[in-house]
Amino acid sequence: MIKQTIAIGGDHAGFEYKSEVIKFLKDKGYEVVDKGTYSSVSADYPDFAHPVAEAVKNKEAEFGVLICGSGNGVAITANKHQGIRAALCWLPEIASLARQHNNANVICIPARYVTIESAKEMVEIFLSTAFEGGRHHTRVGKIAC
Repeated sequence: MIKQTIAIGGDHAGFEYKSEVIKFLKDKGYEVVDKGTYSSVSADYPDFAHPVAEAVKNKEAEFGVLICGSGNGVAITANKHQGIRAALCWLPEIASLARQHNNANVICIPARYVTIESAKEMVEIFLSTAFEGGRHHTRVGKIAC
């Protein structure tokens, strides 16, 4: 089975979690494209959210993972890109619904508010959950401006 390519990025607040999620994904056989940051030195989240969103938008990666302190900054930034549906997730159930109902293609994780174990669980659920389509397909089709 060929595993998907995942683009990942985050700012200084997400650096530790990003490093752990990369290892987790690689151990599961995913190809991971790390868009930075590469240290815990203060950094601006858009500098990493834009490249992850572009990688997903341009089909260089099937999905994206973004991690910052609250998850909000990276979600807001990624959602500026047409075709990106970035979902802020803080519970496994929300990660599942983001895929099932919203066909989200980028998961945004608030590192300061979830455990690393929960972050890994949400990423795994997000990547393994299918979009339900049906009535949700019509709704998702109305998102783009």
